[in-house]
Amino acid sequence: MRLRQLCLLAVLTIGATAHAEETSSSGNSTPLSLSAGSQVTELQQRLKESERLREELNTQLSRLRQENQRLVQQLKETQGGALTRWLTEQQQWFVTGAAVALIALLCGIFASGGHRRRRQWLN
Repeated sequence: MRLRQLCLLAVLTIGATAHAEETSSSGNSTPLSLSAGSQVTELQQRLKESERLREELNTQLSRLRQENQRLVQQLKETQGGALTRWLTEQQQWFVTGAAVALIALLCGIFASGGHRRRRQWLN
């Protein structure tokens, strides 16, 4: 069992050495630390740009929310004030009473209309 472990360790060591030689001889002249530094700088710039955009969007969102609240309030005022502009309070009560009387009259006609005809035929 120890022989297997030693063989495996030897194969891994040889493979890692060959891989390290490949990466160093591939012609990559930029050291790893410089490319990582440039990536960090690029990422920091992208972060600043993203934060700036986020702030712009937040201000735009708050402006849109205020405008939305103003429009909702304006809509409520318009809908509530439309009927009161056409009718005074006394006229509104009169119209409501007339509508109730008309509905009661129609219900009475439909409810008793069929019975009158039958009584007329029976008399």
